[in-house]
Amino acid sequence: MLQAKIFIRLKPNVLDPQGKAVSNSLHQLGYVKVVETRVSKYIEISFDDDNEQAVEEQVQKICADLLANPNTENFTYTIEKMGTV
Repeated sequence: MLQAKIFIRLKPNVLDPQGKAVSNSLHQLGYVKVVETRVSKYIEISFDDDNEQAVEEQVQKICADLLANPNTENFTYTIEKMGTV
């Protein structure tokens, strides 16, 4: 079995209102040296497949078709073998 660990982030030039709200809250809590906060998504998908190339192709398609908005977001991922329990 393989597992994809996917990170989806807003592109650097896209405003992040949720990140701005977190930064403002941190400043109110006294963390005045915080300059910027960006909020991202982390998703794990497990595959019943040991073919890393096939899984990578599926992850690319899943991210492009559903998980990431190509106009505002970038995605990166790793694919790892899952340990047996």
